[in-house]
Amino acid sequence: MTPDDDAANAAPAGATSVYFDGTSNRRRAVAPKLSDALEIREDGEVLARWAYADIRRADSPSGLLRLSCMTAPALARLEIRDETLAAKLVTLCRQLDDNLPNRKGVAAIVGWSLAAAVSIVLVVLFGVPLAADRLTPLVPDSFERRLGDVAAAQVKVVFDGKPCDNAAGQAAFEKLVGALRQSAGLDNSLQSGVLETSVASAFALPGGKVYLFDGLLAKAESPDEVAGILAHELGHLRHRDSMRELIHNGGTSFLIGLLFGDITGSGALIFASRSLVTSSYSRDAETNADSFAIETMHRLGRPARPMGELMFRVTGKGLSIVSSHPLTEDRLARMSKADAAATLNGPPLLSAAEWQALKGICGKG
Repeated sequence: MTPDDDAANAAPAGATSVYFDGTSNRRRAVAPKLSDALEIREDGEVLARWAYADIRRADSPSGLLRLSCMTAPALARLEIRDETLAAKLVTLCRQLDDNLPNRKGVAAIVGWSLAAAVSIVLVVLFGVPLAADRLTPLVPDSFERRLGDVAAAQVKVVFDGKPCDNAAGQAAFEKLVGALRQSAGLDNSLQSGVLETSVASAFALPGGKVYLFDGLLAKAESPDEVAGILAHELGHLRHRDSMRELIHNGGTSFLIGLLFGDITGSGALIFASRSLVTSSYSRDAETNADSFAIETMHRLGRPARPMGELMFRVTGKGLSIVSSHPLTEDRLARMSKADAAATLNGPPLLSAAEWQALKGICGKG
């Protein structure tokens, strides 16, 4: 560069800029000099020399030119507000914008972003359900029982229900559940009970727990209706649907924690149990539970259709079993068709006196 060139490219007299050397947080007022390289001077002392080919534009607000240098510390920055000096530097630094994405780069970023979004959707729609199916059989029984215990406590809190323990009613209930358990081939670790609440519902929880709500029992007109509902819930229990839905709907953090065995805290258990109380099953899970209930009832020589009739009876009357177990005409027709093809000559599941005792299990009959 000749002396004339040097004069032409010199920074305007008194022009100051702000310099950060990248090794400390000190803010320095400097006077850049444009020679064969960009010299950054403070009180006449050269702090740094940046070759024009190595200078790159850094993110900055409007009205400020912020520069970095490929050969300087990564955090080194020079901030220039003087428009004349900035314009000269833009002319001299031919590769100033090489680190900024061009149209091709922007298109690539947009493309990768769209691909990531599609991947997330595919994981949610297919990956998580598949993971739930694969992981459910691997969940330890001890963990599932612990989760069921916490979930049972949550059910009682959410629905403000206390266990019903009228002796005669409890005996009738245990007789009914015992018959269903034997017909379904379940062991005697099954835990069940009736909760005093006006909600017309029933729940199957992890760890072998089934609860019938007095609100549903009050609307039942026969033991077969209640037995069908309980058999349906036993189907969810046998297929571990509660655990599967929890993995499916519990969120990424719960899924990752389950993968690495890190679901041990009471907070995680309470979150999971609340999810169980408010979740609903998939259509396939409901169909499979229907099949289980139909088979269980038919082995006892009793019809499955009364289960569907009870479901329909409580539809649209506040919170009910139908809200989490949607019953369609097709499902009811399936039960009727299955009943017609079966030999249903089994004895009543409860006597008239036992049925009345069950209806009064919460001390209301």
